[in-house]
Amino acid sequence: MTVPPGVVSISELNRLARQSLEREFPLLWVAGEISNLTRAASGHYYFSLKDEAAQARCVMFRSRAQSIPWQLENGQQVEARVLVSLYEPRGEFQLNIEALRRAGLGRLFEAFARLKIQLAEEGLFAPERKRPLPRFPLQVGIISSPRAAALRDVLATVRRRAPHLSAIVYPTLVQGDSAAGNIANAIALAGQRKECDLLLIVRGGGSIEDLWAFNEEIVARAIVASPLPTISGVGHETDTTICDYVSDLRAATPTAAAELATQGWHEATDEVADLGRSLERAMQYRVAWEQQRLDHLALRLVHPATQLAHLRNRLALLDARLDASLHRGLRRHRDRLNQTALGLRRSFPRVDRHSGHVGLLAQRLRAALRSQQQQRWNALDNIAAALEHLNPTATLARGFSIVRNEAGQVITNAADLQTGQVLNLHLAQGEADATVLAARPGHRSIAT
Repeated sequence: MTVPPGVVSISELNRLARQSLEREFPLLWVAGEISNLTRAASGHYYFSLKDEAAQARCVMFRSRAQSIPWQLENGQQVEARVLVSLYEPRGEFQLNIEALRRAGLGRLFEAFARLKIQLAEEGLFAPERKRPLPRFPLQVGIISSPRAAALRDVLATVRRRAPHLSAIVYPTLVQGDSAAGNIANAIALAGQRKECDLLLIVRGGGSIEDLWAFNEEIVARAIVASPLPTISGVGHETDTTICDYVSDLRAATPTAAAELATQGWHEATDEVADLGRSLERAMQYRVAWEQQRLDHLALRLVHPATQLAHLRNRLALLDARLDASLHRGLRRHRDRLNQTALGLRRSFPRVDRHSGHVGLLAQRLRAALRSQQQQRWNALDNIAAALEHLNPTATLARGFSIVRNEAGQVITNAADLQTGQVLNLHLAQGEADATVLAARPGHRSIAT
């Protein structure tokens, strides 16, 4: 812990002390007796935990107190899971209660956990060891106290869901020091008699001490050794016992165990009703189908004389239709032949009518060819004259020449010449080389 230098205030000192306590002490279980119990309007509980030599102030906030399943009272011996802290405004040492249980429950939970691990390692909880339950049991056995409300609930549920199903009660103690042995003996007795197809082990809800008989190893091994499939319906939905783990099926409550035992018969009622309705619909459909089939067969039952008369009339009708079809075919072909002959006569060419016209067209064609040929020759002469005018040889013949430098480039501007530069002159008749004596841009050049 880092202590600030100089003088510190009381609030700062208390804050440092609280942080130090909460950091140095982990969550831990402490045991003691409740005294000076007060419940504030906010729902928080304030009390002290004490033993023979000392006491400590405690606070249990409302969110934590709501999870306690019993009423807190002065004088109760409890075990608390606490956070060691300090109430800064008063500088009072206090324990913040995170969880609370009756004294001795810790040992019960530890015993429960040890036995659960042991039996699990032996494979008594393995799913493959579980036996399937009969869907339609004829008789069920019930392990319970004869005076328990759970037994009355189970019997009422069985009568309501499967009235024909008989039940045998194997009475036993379900709470107290000798309850575990009584329960194990009742389970063994039911297995020896083999009077029922299914065994229900039921008890109403209670604290862990109340249900402890169903956490004993002797009961677990009796269930495993029983030849009868078992359903465990011990306590409420939130209660879990060793009996639940080793039984072939666990029910949330005794009533739920009875519902599971009678589920097959209860579902069968609806299934039988559905099958009856399906059978009725199938029979109605089959009767209607057979009636329709009978109607069709009745239509086919015709007297032979009637059938012969019908066939004779049909034959006469077919003969008349064949004769009419032949006549229509002949008439149609004759009309088509006449139309073809008429078309041939109309399309035959009349040569004598067009011979004079063809001669006139031939004369006009020859005259047009001669005229077009003369026009093409005249155009060719004009093009030849134009080409002759553009011939550079004719220009050279008039006294002009083509001047090129050493690279063969044509010189057209005196500004491109240099004194002493050698030029090539192309004349109308031959070529000559010349040297530039002087160049005067914009004037005529003199070369030798």
